Amino acid sequence: MHDWEEKNPIQKVATLQNQVAVIATGSNNTARYFEYYFKQIPHIIRKNRTSVAVLNGNETTEDLKKLAADIFQYFGLGCRNVTKLYLPEGFHTDLIFESFYDRSLIINHTKYSNNYDYNRAVFLMEQQPFLDNNFVMLKESKEFHSPIGVIHYECYKHLDEVKKELVENEEKIQCVVGNDFNVEFGETQKPSLTDYADGVDVMKFLETI
Repeated sequence: MHDWEEKNPIQKVATLQNQVAVIATGSNNTARYFEYYFKQIPHIIRKNRTSVAVLNGNETTEDLKKLAADIFQYFGLGCRNVTKLYLPEGFHTDLIFESFYDRSLIINHTKYSNNYDYNRAVFLMEQQPFLDNNFVMLKESKEFHSPIGVIHYECYKHLDEVKKELVENEEKIQCVVGNDFNVEFGETQKPSLTDYADGVDVMKFLETI
């Protein structure tokens, strides 16, 4: 055995043995296997989550500019990034595109533009309707997760129906942004010390082991 192997606390093994607790993350499908495999020991299994924003039509231009940060920061790859908008019926989507214009330079990032071009081509070939401002697309969908370069949206008549849907899908959602909700525009990537991921206090979990 080499000296570096003796000092390295990380080991690659075929099967975990004698573990007392587990913290793991992965896709929702992977999480099912983790939950079963580690069911006999304390564990935290993180699944796929994303964030949504609910607009009521009274947002200011500044609110929407802050929403752009919630969407585009870190290229929309984090669970605290907004990937879906709930819009009141009759909401003018031009207001969104106009407020997001300051983020237009993101299209100059090669990997982002590759994703944007790919998804745009797929929509065009499949004749799927979408709205476009040349650096991000709005696509109507009930799905919470959206591809890079795409923001899903859904129109609603009654806010109570949206709140009910969000409660029913709370395990899929990390943050809900909006004037009528608990996270303010522009604040998704600024969690406090007690804004635990998935609502789980990891330090408290470790203390119980």
